[in-house]
Amino acid sequence: MTDDSSRIPVRAATHPLSRRGFLTAGSAGLAGASLSACYGDSAQDDAPPTDSPIVTPIGVEDAAWADIRARFILEPGTAYMNNASLGIPPASVAAAVGAGYEALSREPLHGKRDLGEVISNRVVPGLADFLSADPGELILTRNASEALHMGAVGVDLRPGDEVLITSQEHPAGRRPWEYRGARHGVKVNTVFIPSPFESEEQVTELVKAALTPATRAIAFCHVTRGGHLYPVRALCAMARERGIVSHVDGAQAVGMFPVDLHDLGCDTYSASLHKWMLGPMGTGFLYVRAGARDRVRSAFAPEDGAASAGYQPPGTSPLPTRAALAATLDFMEAVGIANVAARTRHLSDQLKSRLASLPGITMLSGPTPATSCPGSTIFELEGVDAIAAVPLVEERARIHIDEHQRDGHNAIRISTHVYNTTAEIDRVVETLKTLSE
Repeated sequence: MTDDSSRIPVRAATHPLSRRGFLTAGSAGLAGASLSACYGDSAQDDAPPTDSPIVTPIGVEDAAWADIRARFILEPGTAYMNNASLGIPPASVAAAVGAGYEALSREPLHGKRDLGEVISNRVVPGLADFLSADPGELILTRNASEALHMGAVGVDLRPGDEVLITSQEHPAGRRPWEYRGARHGVKVNTVFIPSPFESEEQVTELVKAALTPATRAIAFCHVTRGGHLYPVRALCAMARERGIVSHVDGAQAVGMFPVDLHDLGCDTYSASLHKWMLGPMGTGFLYVRAGARDRVRSAFAPEDGAASAGYQPPGTSPLPTRAALAATLDFMEAVGIANVAARTRHLSDQLKSRLASLPGITMLSGPTPATSCPGSTIFELEGVDAIAAVPLVEERARIHIDEHQRDGHNAIRISTHVYNTTAEIDRVVETLKTLSE
């Protein structure tokens, strides 16, 4: 089947932002322009300038998303469907990172100050607003793994206290509690959650049955690596009723669909911003609910009840990448997170429909929107080793996918974002068909 994805333009990188363009902008200007005026005369004629207004898409069809797709600089002919591992930032975000490093190189003192102002005045408040949290409840980190560890080591636990995790946790969500077990005598219990599970109620009842009088904390994913959507609000409410601290791994959620942290009711929430949020690599956050700060303490400050600065890992932080989150927020706010959720759900539904035509397919993604996230699809293909399939698909069709050999599955994972097209979905399905013939 012919792939027409190349008809939608992609960006080509050109010259970096000038010193004057960065330093004279000031913090307000940097936030407004998102440090993105790095692409100029040599950009493709049919692609919009990086700093031009984004055309907010109306609807879920490919044509409505052409302007959005044109904001990315992915190599023409390559289809990227492994966003759950690492997202690809739009050109404006890539440009913002480069502009930040150039500013530090040209005028370190003022560049550092200006980047810090962008982070303080735009990034943290903008991210808090995006997540329905208070700015003081957010701590910027390198990734979800760092945030998960900070949250776990901050809980006041004693030998014999128990922590409950689920069988579908990512190693980054499991290992901090194993660390607490090895160093502090905490018992880590694991509740088995089927993959896929039947309903939100099934997950809630399984977790409830696994709690004991000694359970002091529960930790679980918002969305699992395999794309299963947990009933976060119900689990957090159950924990709070029992005086149990709740920790949520949101690495596979933030940027794919709306996340309201206050509404979820969790005590901590950790996420990377370089996956579905399409931020620079090496960005993430830890949320610690204001009312939980007496139970989740800073891993770095000796004082109890430390403010957010006390939770922040000490030392020099990656200012250019964190400041570039202003460009990420500009992009996501202009597109609209509800639109992202609708578009990724549409693409996943298209993929599931096309996969159903292949012999030997076992769909593992949850059967309803209540149990499956919008953008990740996992399935088994009879006779095909999932790990071996990943490089074969790239070799035959220049398509990046991933495997999911865990939870008892020999599964393939395809994660689609707003820059993908239905033509690319047809192309990956046709390629998978050749693997099973």
